[in-house]
Amino acid sequence: MKLAILSESPSDEAALRLLVEYVLGAPFSRVQASLRARGWPSVEQVLPSILRHLHFNTEADGLVVVVDSDDSPVHTVEHEAPGYYHPYCRMCRLRAVFRRTLKNLPPARGRNRVLRAVGLAVPAIEAWYLCGRDPLVTEAAWVDGQGTGRAPYTRRELKVRLYGTERPSIPQQIHHATQEITRHRGDVRRLEHDFPQGFGSLVRDLRSWKKSG
Repeated sequence: MKLAILSESPSDEAALRLLVEYVLGAPFSRVQASLRARGWPSVEQVLPSILRHLHFNTEADGLVVVVDSDDSPVHTVEHEAPGYYHPYCRMCRLRAVFRRTLKNLPPARGRNRVLRAVGLAVPAIEAWYLCGRDPLVTEAAWVDGQGTGRAPYTRRELKVRLYGTERPSIPQQIHHATQEITRHRGDVRRLEHDFPQGFGSLVRDLRSWKKSG
């Protein structure tokens, strides 16, 4: 399988490559996207161009996209209702970009469309990296904090817990991210349990590829 990965930083993409392999149960060939993104707004902005590039100019089977939720609304089960769209949910927005961009593209390179897999790291991907090491860092804890107005931790605190500093270098980020993700090699159930919508949605998308294949 040939896949492209789009996220907010090189360290995120390095960790996501491992996670995707664990979920699929097999390695894949990496296809480079035509553009790079830095941060949430950039991912949403470059996604249409990347999708068109992958569709017409590469043999990519699918595109994996993961962004941080930051302080935006967390994707919930209610958002999965047919036709539902939350204008401030980043997962809903990314899925909408996929739909709008791909719906009118003609078949190319022997396939109808580039497959979609979207994840939402709540509130940041450092929470996924801490999964299994810090039991207080979960999707439910963050959602409860949004509801009460008392966040259980900040994104800055997650960085300090993981990297030992709130401003890690790119090599530090890649080292720690890949090191933590390898703890889940062969079994991502803890991540699915602690982050059932943001990570769970990514897993369900990826597993649907295997079923359709």
